[in-house]
Amino acid sequence: MPAASSEQRSEKVSLVIDVLRQQLGEKINTGESVRSQHSHTTTSLPSQLPDAVVFADNPDDITIVVNTCAKYEVPVIPFGIGTSLEGQINAANGGISIDVSGMNKILSVNSEDMDCTVEPGVTREQLNSYLRDTGLFFPIDPGANATIGGMTATRASGTNAVRYGTMRENVISVEAVTADGKKIKTANRARKSSAGYDLTRLFVGSEGTLGVITAITLKLHSAPSSILSGTCVFDDIEAATNTVIMTIQMGIPVARIELMDAVQIRASNIYSDMDNPEKPTLFIELHGEEEDVEKQAEMFAEIAKDFGAQDPQFSSILEERNKLWKARHDAYWAMKSLKPNTDMITTDACVPLSRFSECVVKSQQDLAELNLFGAIIGHAGDGNFHTQVMINPDDDDELVRVREYASRVSKRAIEMDGTCTGEHGIGQGKQKYLDLELGDSVDIMRQIKKALDPKNIMNPGKVFQLNGQTK
Repeated sequence: MPAASSEQRSEKVSLVIDVLRQQLGEKINTGESVRSQHSHTTTSLPSQLPDAVVFADNPDDITIVVNTCAKYEVPVIPFGIGTSLEGQINAANGGISIDVSGMNKILSVNSEDMDCTVEPGVTREQLNSYLRDTGLFFPIDPGANATIGGMTATRASGTNAVRYGTMRENVISVEAVTADGKKIKTANRARKSSAGYDLTRLFVGSEGTLGVITAITLKLHSAPSSILSGTCVFDDIEAATNTVIMTIQMGIPVARIELMDAVQIRASNIYSDMDNPEKPTLFIELHGEEEDVEKQAEMFAEIAKDFGAQDPQFSSILEERNKLWKARHDAYWAMKSLKPNTDMITTDACVPLSRFSECVVKSQQDLAELNLFGAIIGHAGDGNFHTQVMINPDDDDELVRVREYASRVSKRAIEMDGTCTGEHGIGQGKQKYLDLELGDSVDIMRQIKKALDPKNIMNPGKVFQLNGQTK
Protein backbone atom coordinates (compact mmCIF):
# COMPACT_ATOMS: atom_id res chain seq x y z
CA MET A 1 0.00 0.00 0.00
CA PRO A 2 1.62 3.30 -1.05
CA ALA A 3 2.12 5.78 1.74
CA ALA A 4 -0.35 8.66 1.80
CA SER A 5 1.06 12.16 1.48
CA SER A 6 0.95 14.45 4.50
CA GLU A 7 -1.83 16.44 2.85
CA GLN A 8 -3.88 13.32 2.10
CA ARG A 9 -3.42 12.03 5.64
CA SER A 10 -4.48 15.35 7.12
CA GLU A 11 -7.59 15.40 4.94
CA LYS A 12 -8.57 11.86 5.98
CA VAL A 13 -8.04 12.62 9.65
CA SER A 14 -10.19 15.76 9.40
CA LEU A 15 -12.98 13.75 7.79
CA VAL A 16 -12.79 11.09 10.52
CA ILE A 17 -12.89 13.69 13.29
CA ASP A 18 -15.89 15.42 11.67
CA VAL A 19 -17.79 12.13 11.34
CA LEU A 20 -16.98 11.05 14.89
CA ARG A 21 -17.96 14.43 16.29
CA GLN A 22 -21.34 14.08 14.58
CA GLN A 23 -21.87 10.58 15.97
CA LEU A 24 -20.18 10.79 19.37
CA GLY A 25 -20.46 14.47 20.27
CA GLU A 26 -18.42 15.48 23.31
CA LYS A 27 -16.85 12.02 23.60
CA ILE A 28 -14.19 13.13 21.11
CA ASN A 29 -11.50 15.59 22.20
CA THR A 30 -8.81 17.19 20.05
CA GLY A 31 -7.19 19.36 22.73
CA GLU A 32 -3.40 19.18 22.77
CA SER A 33 -3.14 18.53 26.51
CA VAL A 34 -5.54 15.56 26.27
CA ARG A 35 -3.74 14.18 23.23
CA SER A 36 -0.43 14.57 25.03
CA GLN A 37 -1.72 12.60 28.01
CA HIS A 38 -2.57 9.79 25.62
CA SER A 39 0.95 9.52 24.22
CA HIS A 40 2.76 9.16 27.54
CA THR A 41 5.65 6.73 27.49
CA THR A 42 8.19 5.90 30.20
CA THR A 43 10.88 4.84 27.75
CA SER A 44 13.45 6.94 25.93
CA LEU A 45 11.11 6.89 22.93
CA PRO A 46 9.67 10.29 22.00
CA SER A 47 5.96 10.86 22.58
CA GLN A 48 3.80 10.67 19.45
CA LEU A 49 0.41 12.33 19.87
CA PRO A 50 -2.83 11.02 18.37
CA ASP A 51 -4.93 13.42 16.31
CA ALA A 52 -7.89 12.99 18.66
CA VAL A 53 -9.04 11.00 21.68
CA VAL A 54 -12.41 9.27 21.95
CA PHE A 55 -13.59 8.49 25.48
CA ALA A 56 -15.61 5.33 24.86
CA ASP A 57 -18.13 4.14 27.43
CA ASN A 58 -19.62 1.17 25.56
CA PRO A 59 -18.71 -1.30 22.78
CA ASP A 60 -20.85 0.55 20.25
CA ASP A 61 -18.63 3.63 20.60
CA ILE A 62 -15.63 1.49 19.72
CA THR A 63 -17.40 -0.01 16.72
CA ILE A 64 -18.24 3.47 15.44
CA VAL A 65 -14.62 4.58 15.75
CA VAL A 66 -13.20 1.46 14.11
CA ASN A 67 -15.66 1.49 11.21
CA THR A 68 -15.03 5.18 10.55
CA CYS A 69 -11.26 4.82 10.77
CA ALA A 70 -11.33 1.73 8.54
CA LYS A 71 -13.28 3.64 5.88
CA TYR A 72 -10.68 6.40 5.74
CA GLU A 73 -7.64 4.24 6.64
CA VAL A 74 -6.83 6.19 9.79
CA PRO A 75 -5.05 4.41 12.70
CA VAL A 76 -6.76 3.31 15.93
CA ILE A 77 -4.75 3.19 19.18
CA PRO A 78 -6.36 1.55 22.24
CA PHE A 79 -5.63 3.25 25.58
CA GLY A 80 -6.33 1.90 29.07
CA ILE A 81 -4.67 3.91 31.81
CA GLY A 82 -1.27 4.60 30.26
CA THR A 83 1.06 2.35 32.30
CA SER A 84 2.69 0.55 29.35
CA LEU A 85 6.47 0.76 29.17
CA GLU A 86 7.47 0.18 25.55
CA GLY A 87 5.58 2.89 23.66
CA GLN A 88 2.46 0.79 23.03
CA ILE A 89 0.17 3.81 23.35
CA ASN A 90 2.16 6.15 21.13
CA ALA A 91 0.37 7.18 17.93
CA ALA A 92 3.19 6.26 15.56
CA ASN A 93 1.22 7.45 12.52
CA GLY A 94 -1.26 9.72 14.25
CA GLY A 95 -4.87 8.57 14.36
CA ILE A 96 -7.58 8.17 16.97
CA SER A 97 -6.81 7.05 20.50
CA ILE A 98 -9.69 5.12 22.08
CA ASP A 99 -9.67 5.65 25.84
CA VAL A 100 -11.57 2.75 27.45
CA SER A 101 -11.07 3.83 31.07
CA GLY A 102 -14.78 4.74 31.19
CA MET A 103 -15.72 1.17 30.31
CA ASN A 104 -15.18 0.06 33.89
CA LYS A 105 -18.14 -2.17 34.71
CA ILE A 106 -17.78 -5.59 36.30
CA LEU A 107 -20.30 -7.41 34.12
CA SER A 108 -20.63 -10.67 36.05
CA VAL A 109 -19.07 -12.74 38.82
CA ASN A 110 -19.72 -16.48 38.77
CA SER A 111 -18.57 -17.55 42.22
CA GLU A 112 -19.38 -21.23 41.75
CA ASP A 113 -17.37 -21.35 38.53
CA MET A 114 -14.65 -19.06 39.95
CA ASP A 115 -14.66 -16.65 37.01
CA CYS A 116 -15.82 -13.16 36.14
CA THR A 117 -16.33 -10.95 33.09
CA VAL A 118 -15.24 -7.32 33.13
CA GLU A 119 -14.98 -4.38 30.77
CA PRO A 120 -11.46 -3.38 29.71
CA GLY A 121 -11.30 -0.22 31.85
CA VAL A 122 -11.69 -2.11 35.14
CA THR A 123 -8.45 -1.94 37.13
CA ARG A 124 -7.02 -4.85 39.08
CA GLU A 125 -7.47 -2.99 42.39
CA GLN A 126 -11.09 -2.18 41.54
CA LEU A 127 -11.78 -5.83 40.71
CA ASN A 128 -10.24 -7.19 43.89
CA SER A 129 -12.09 -4.63 46.00
CA TYR A 130 -15.34 -5.79 44.39
CA LEU A 131 -14.46 -9.44 45.05
CA ARG A 132 -13.49 -8.92 48.69
CA ASP A 133 -16.64 -10.47 50.19
CA THR A 134 -16.76 -13.44 47.81
CA GLY A 135 -13.73 -15.33 49.12
CA LEU A 136 -12.16 -15.01 45.67
CA PHE A 137 -9.47 -12.79 44.18
CA PHE A 138 -7.71 -12.04 40.92
CA PRO A 139 -3.99 -12.67 41.47
CA ILE A 140 -2.20 -10.99 38.56
CA ASP A 141 -0.35 -8.04 40.05
CA PRO A 142 2.02 -6.12 37.74
CA GLY A 143 2.53 -3.42 40.38
CA ALA A 144 0.85 -0.47 38.69
CA ASN A 145 -2.92 -0.27 39.03
CA ALA A 146 -3.27 -1.18 35.37
CA THR A 147 -6.53 -1.85 33.55
CA ILE A 148 -7.51 -5.45 32.87
CA GLY A 149 -7.76 -4.58 29.16
CA GLY A 150 -4.21 -3.26 29.10
CA MET A 151 -2.93 -6.22 31.10
CA THR A 152 -4.58 -8.55 28.60
CA ALA A 153 -3.19 -6.67 25.61
CA THR A 154 0.38 -6.81 26.93
CA ARG A 155 0.17 -10.31 28.47
CA ALA A 156 1.12 -8.85 31.85
CA SER A 157 2.24 -10.89 34.84
CA GLY A 158 3.90 -9.47 37.97
CA THR A 159 4.68 -10.52 41.50
CA ASN A 160 2.25 -13.44 41.85
CA ALA A 161 3.06 -15.11 38.53
CA VAL A 162 5.32 -17.75 40.07
CA ARG A 163 2.28 -19.39 41.71
CA TYR A 164 -0.76 -18.20 39.75
CA GLY A 165 0.64 -17.71 36.26
CA THR A 166 0.38 -14.71 33.95
CA MET A 167 -2.51 -13.19 32.02
CA ARG A 168 -1.96 -15.94 29.45
CA GLU A 169 -3.06 -18.56 31.98
CA ASN A 170 -5.83 -16.50 33.57
CA VAL A 171 -7.80 -15.14 30.61
CA ILE A 172 -10.59 -17.50 29.58
CA SER A 173 -12.14 -15.43 26.81
CA VAL A 174 -11.90 -12.07 25.09
CA GLU A 175 -14.51 -9.96 23.31
CA ALA A 176 -13.14 -7.50 20.79
CA VAL A 177 -13.92 -5.28 17.84
CA THR A 178 -11.74 -6.30 14.90
CA ALA A 179 -10.35 -4.09 12.15
CA ASP A 180 -13.40 -4.67 9.93
CA GLY A 181 -15.79 -3.59 12.70
CA LYS A 182 -16.95 -7.07 13.69
CA LYS A 183 -17.66 -7.85 17.34
CA ILE A 184 -16.16 -11.22 18.17
CA LYS A 185 -15.91 -13.51 21.19
CA THR A 186 -12.94 -15.87 21.26
CA ALA A 187 -14.39 -18.55 23.59
CA ASN A 188 -17.15 -19.43 26.08
CA ARG A 189 -16.58 -19.88 29.82
CA ALA A 190 -15.62 -23.57 29.83
CA ARG A 191 -12.21 -24.09 31.45
CA LYS A 192 -10.97 -26.05 28.45
CA SER A 193 -11.91 -26.44 24.80
CA SER A 194 -10.67 -28.16 21.66
CA ALA A 195 -12.93 -26.12 19.39
CA GLY A 196 -10.88 -24.53 16.63
CA TYR A 197 -7.91 -22.21 16.85
CA ASP A 198 -7.07 -20.69 20.24
CA LEU A 199 -8.05 -17.12 19.40
CA THR A 200 -8.03 -16.12 23.05
CA ARG A 201 -4.30 -16.70 23.24
CA LEU A 202 -3.88 -14.80 19.97
CA PHE A 203 -5.44 -11.66 21.42
CA VAL A 204 -3.69 -11.95 24.79
CA GLY A 205 -0.42 -10.11 24.17
CA SER A 206 -1.40 -8.65 20.77
CA GLU A 207 -0.81 -5.07 22.06
CA GLY A 208 -3.83 -3.65 20.26
CA THR A 209 -2.59 -4.69 16.81
CA LEU A 210 -5.44 -7.11 16.05
CA GLY A 211 -8.46 -5.40 17.57
CA VAL A 212 -9.84 -3.37 20.46
CA ILE A 213 -10.75 -5.46 23.51
CA THR A 214 -14.24 -4.75 24.88
CA ALA A 215 -14.61 -7.45 27.57
CA ILE A 216 -12.48 -10.08 29.28
CA THR A 217 -13.51 -13.25 31.12
CA LEU A 218 -11.01 -14.15 33.83
CA LYS A 219 -10.21 -17.06 36.10
CA LEU A 220 -10.54 -16.25 39.79
CA HIS A 221 -8.80 -17.99 42.70
CA SER A 222 -9.72 -18.75 46.29
CA ALA A 223 -8.32 -16.21 48.70
CA PRO A 224 -5.72 -17.98 50.90
CA SER A 225 -6.69 -18.60 54.51
CA SER A 226 -3.22 -17.69 55.74
CA ILE A 227 -0.52 -15.42 54.29
CA LEU A 228 3.05 -15.00 55.48
CA SER A 229 5.22 -12.21 54.01
CA GLY A 230 8.84 -11.56 54.78
CA THR A 231 12.29 -10.36 53.78
CA CYS A 232 15.64 -12.06 53.62
CA VAL A 233 18.95 -10.16 53.35
CA PHE A 234 22.11 -11.38 51.56
CA ASP A 235 25.67 -10.15 51.26
CA ASP A 236 25.69 -10.39 47.47
CA ILE A 237 23.20 -10.69 44.65
CA GLU A 238 24.48 -14.09 43.49
CA ALA A 239 23.63 -15.66 46.85
CA ALA A 240 20.15 -14.16 46.66
CA THR A 241 19.50 -15.42 43.14
CA ASN A 242 20.85 -18.88 43.93
CA THR A 243 18.48 -19.04 46.89
CA VAL A 244 15.58 -18.35 44.53
CA ILE A 245 16.64 -21.13 42.18
CA MET A 246 16.96 -23.67 45.02
CA THR A 247 13.63 -22.61 46.56
CA ILE A 248 11.77 -23.25 43.31
CA GLN A 249 13.63 -26.47 42.59
CA MET A 250 12.75 -27.77 46.06
CA GLY A 251 9.08 -27.30 45.24
CA ILE A 252 8.25 -24.70 47.90
CA PRO A 253 4.99 -23.20 46.55
CA VAL A 254 5.87 -19.52 47.00
CA ALA A 255 3.23 -17.04 45.87
CA ARG A 256 5.79 -14.30 45.35
CA ILE A 257 9.56 -14.16 45.60
CA GLU A 258 10.95 -10.78 44.56
CA LEU A 259 14.50 -9.49 44.30
CA MET A 260 15.76 -5.99 45.08
CA ASP A 261 19.44 -5.09 44.83
CA ALA A 262 21.22 -2.78 47.29
CA VAL A 263 20.58 0.38 45.25
CA GLN A 264 16.84 -0.29 45.11
CA ILE A 265 16.72 -1.06 48.84
CA ARG A 266 18.35 2.30 49.58
CA ALA A 267 15.83 4.11 47.40
CA SER A 268 12.89 2.23 48.92
CA ASN A 269 14.08 2.84 52.47
CA ILE A 270 14.02 6.59 51.85
CA TYR A 271 10.81 6.70 49.82
CA SER A 272 8.76 4.17 51.83
CA ASP A 273 10.17 4.95 55.30
CA MET A 274 11.73 1.54 55.83
CA ASP A 275 14.96 0.48 57.51
CA ASN A 276 16.05 -2.62 55.62
CA PRO A 277 19.83 -3.23 55.41
CA GLU A 278 21.13 -1.82 52.14
CA LYS A 279 22.00 -5.20 50.71
CA PRO A 280 20.44 -7.52 48.12
CA THR A 281 17.10 -8.61 49.56
CA LEU A 282 14.42 -11.14 48.72
CA PHE A 283 10.77 -10.32 49.42
CA ILE A 284 8.77 -13.52 49.82
CA GLU A 285 5.12 -14.41 50.35
CA LEU A 286 3.53 -17.78 51.12
CA HIS A 287 -0.17 -18.66 50.74
CA GLY A 288 -2.11 -21.57 52.23
CA GLU A 289 -3.19 -23.09 55.51
CA GLU A 290 -1.42 -21.66 58.58
CA GLU A 291 0.46 -24.87 59.41
CA ASP A 292 1.58 -25.31 55.82
CA VAL A 293 2.91 -21.79 55.30
CA GLU A 294 4.85 -21.94 58.57
CA LYS A 295 6.56 -25.16 57.44
CA GLN A 296 7.30 -23.62 54.06
CA ALA A 297 8.82 -20.57 55.77
CA GLU A 298 11.10 -22.85 57.79
CA MET A 299 12.22 -24.69 54.65
CA PHE A 300 12.95 -21.40 52.89
CA ALA A 301 14.95 -20.15 55.88
CA GLU A 302 17.13 -23.25 55.80
CA ILE A 303 17.89 -22.80 52.12
CA ALA A 304 18.64 -19.09 52.55
CA LYS A 305 21.01 -19.74 55.45
CA ASP A 306 22.93 -22.22 53.30
CA PHE A 307 23.69 -19.28 51.01
CA GLY A 308 24.80 -17.05 53.89
CA ALA A 309 21.60 -15.08 54.42
CA GLN A 310 20.54 -13.39 57.61
CA ASP A 311 17.52 -14.90 59.38
CA PRO A 312 14.41 -14.19 57.27
CA GLN A 313 11.85 -11.99 59.00
CA PHE A 314 8.21 -13.05 58.44
CA SER A 315 4.90 -11.51 59.44
CA SER A 316 1.25 -12.44 59.03
CA ILE A 317 0.03 -9.02 60.22
CA LEU A 318 -1.91 -7.33 57.43
CA GLU A 319 -0.53 -3.82 58.00
CA GLU A 320 3.06 -5.06 57.95
CA ARG A 321 2.47 -7.15 54.85
CA ASN A 322 0.84 -4.22 53.06
CA LYS A 323 3.74 -1.92 53.91
CA LEU A 324 6.21 -4.49 52.65
CA TRP A 325 4.52 -4.94 49.27
CA LYS A 326 3.76 -1.25 48.88
CA ALA A 327 7.50 -0.65 49.09
CA ARG A 328 8.00 -3.23 46.34
CA HIS A 329 5.28 -1.73 44.15
CA ASP A 330 6.62 1.80 44.74
CA ALA A 331 10.10 0.80 43.54
CA TYR A 332 9.72 2.82 40.32
CA TRP A 333 8.78 6.01 42.19
CA ALA A 334 11.42 5.36 44.83
CA MET A 335 14.16 5.36 42.19
CA LYS A 336 12.69 8.46 40.54
CA SER A 337 12.80 10.31 43.86
CA LEU A 338 16.39 9.22 44.55
CA LYS A 339 17.55 11.33 41.59
CA PRO A 340 14.66 13.74 40.94
CA ASN A 341 16.30 15.71 38.14
CA THR A 342 16.90 12.68 35.94
CA ASP A 343 14.81 10.46 33.70
CA MET A 344 14.51 6.71 34.12
CA ILE A 345 14.69 3.99 31.50
CA THR A 346 13.16 0.64 32.48
CA THR A 347 13.85 -2.61 30.67
CA ASP A 348 13.06 -6.25 31.40
CA ALA A 349 14.12 -9.73 30.34
CA CYS A 350 13.30 -13.28 31.38
CA VAL A 351 15.45 -16.42 31.27
CA PRO A 352 15.12 -20.07 32.27
CA LEU A 353 15.44 -20.21 36.04
CA SER A 354 18.72 -22.16 35.89
CA ARG A 355 20.32 -19.17 34.10
CA PHE A 356 18.73 -16.48 36.28
CA SER A 357 21.65 -15.97 38.65
CA GLU A 358 24.20 -15.74 35.84
CA CYS A 359 22.08 -13.31 33.83
CA VAL A 360 21.41 -10.97 36.77
CA VAL A 361 25.03 -10.94 37.91
CA LYS A 362 26.34 -10.16 34.41
CA SER A 363 23.73 -7.43 33.98
CA GLN A 364 24.84 -5.86 37.24
CA GLN A 365 28.43 -5.98 36.00
CA ASP A 366 27.30 -4.24 32.78
CA LEU A 367 25.92 -1.34 34.80
CA ALA A 368 29.32 -0.84 36.43
CA GLU A 369 31.25 -1.28 33.18
CA LEU A 370 29.09 1.28 31.36
CA ASN A 371 29.23 3.71 34.31
CA LEU A 372 25.46 3.77 34.74
CA PHE A 373 23.43 4.31 37.89
CA GLY A 374 20.55 1.90 38.16
CA ALA A 375 18.84 -0.79 40.18
CA ILE A 376 17.88 -4.38 39.46
CA ILE A 377 14.60 -5.74 40.74
CA GLY A 378 12.79 -8.82 39.65
CA HIS A 379 10.03 -11.37 39.78
CA ALA A 380 12.75 -13.80 40.65
CA GLY A 381 10.62 -16.92 40.96
CA ASP A 382 10.01 -17.10 37.22
CA GLY A 383 13.36 -15.77 36.00
CA ASN A 384 12.09 -12.28 35.15
CA PHE A 385 14.01 -9.15 36.17
CA HIS A 386 13.90 -5.43 35.48
CA THR A 387 16.58 -2.76 35.44
CA GLN A 388 15.74 0.86 36.24
CA VAL A 389 18.50 3.11 34.93
CA MET A 390 18.67 6.80 35.78
CA ILE A 391 19.86 9.12 33.01
CA ASN A 392 20.45 12.81 32.41
CA PRO A 393 18.11 13.59 29.48
CA ASP A 394 20.57 16.21 28.20
CA ASP A 395 23.53 13.81 28.15
CA ASP A 396 23.57 12.16 24.72
CA ASP A 397 26.55 9.97 25.61
CA GLU A 398 24.75 8.58 28.64
CA LEU A 399 21.69 7.76 26.53
CA VAL A 400 23.94 5.83 24.12
CA ARG A 401 25.34 3.84 27.06
CA VAL A 402 21.84 3.10 28.39
CA ARG A 403 20.78 1.78 25.01
CA GLU A 404 23.91 -0.36 24.88
CA TYR A 405 23.01 -1.73 28.30
CA ALA A 406 19.46 -2.55 27.22
CA SER A 407 20.83 -4.24 24.11
CA ARG A 408 23.21 -6.38 26.14
CA VAL A 409 20.45 -7.50 28.51
CA SER A 410 18.08 -8.43 25.68
CA LYS A 411 20.69 -10.25 23.63
CA ARG A 412 22.04 -12.10 26.65
CA ALA A 413 18.58 -13.28 27.63
CA ILE A 414 17.92 -14.54 24.10
CA GLU A 415 21.29 -16.32 24.01
CA MET A 416 20.28 -18.06 27.25
CA ASP A 417 17.11 -19.33 25.53
CA GLY A 418 15.07 -16.66 27.28
CA THR A 419 13.18 -13.62 26.03
CA CYS A 420 13.90 -9.93 25.53
CA THR A 421 10.73 -9.11 27.50
CA GLY A 422 9.04 -11.12 30.21
CA GLU A 423 6.06 -8.81 30.63
CA HIS A 424 6.57 -5.29 29.24
CA GLY A 425 5.87 -6.33 25.67
CA ILE A 426 7.53 -5.34 22.40
CA GLY A 427 5.73 -2.10 21.52
CA GLN A 428 8.08 0.18 19.64
CA GLY A 429 11.18 -0.31 21.74
CA LYS A 430 12.09 -3.97 21.29
CA GLN A 431 11.18 -4.80 17.72
CA LYS A 432 14.71 -5.58 16.60
CA TYR A 433 15.07 -8.11 19.42
CA LEU A 434 11.83 -9.86 18.45
CA ASP A 435 13.35 -10.80 15.10
CA LEU A 436 16.50 -12.00 16.84
CA GLU A 437 14.48 -14.06 19.32
CA LEU A 438 11.91 -15.65 17.02
CA GLY A 439 13.35 -15.40 13.51
CA ASP A 440 11.01 -16.51 10.74
CA SER A 441 8.16 -16.91 13.23
CA VAL A 442 7.76 -13.13 13.10
CA ASP A 443 6.85 -13.46 9.42
CA ILE A 444 3.94 -15.70 10.44
CA MET A 445 2.83 -12.98 12.86
CA ARG A 446 2.95 -10.50 9.98
CA GLN A 447 0.77 -12.77 7.87
CA ILE A 448 -1.79 -13.00 10.69
CA LYS A 449 -1.73 -9.23 11.10
CA LYS A 450 -2.24 -8.66 7.37
CA ALA A 451 -5.10 -11.17 7.26
CA LEU A 452 -6.97 -9.61 10.19
CA ASP A 453 -6.00 -5.99 9.55
CA PRO A 454 -5.25 -5.57 5.82
CA LYS A 455 -5.37 -1.76 6.01
CA ASN A 456 -2.98 -1.75 8.99
CA ILE A 457 -5.13 0.58 11.09
CA MET A 458 -4.85 -1.29 14.42
CA ASN A 459 -2.03 0.28 16.43
CA PRO A 460 0.38 0.33 13.46
CA GLY A 461 4.10 0.41 14.10
CA LYS A 462 3.90 -1.76 17.19
CA VAL A 463 5.41 -5.24 17.75
CA PHE A 464 6.81 -5.31 14.18
CA GLN A 465 6.72 -3.34 10.94
CA LEU A 466 4.71 -4.61 7.99
CA ASN A 467 6.79 -4.86 4.84
CA GLY A 468 5.62 -2.41 2.21
CA GLN A 469 3.30 -0.52 4.60
CA THR A 470 3.65 2.83 6.30
CA LYS A 471 5.97 2.81 9.29
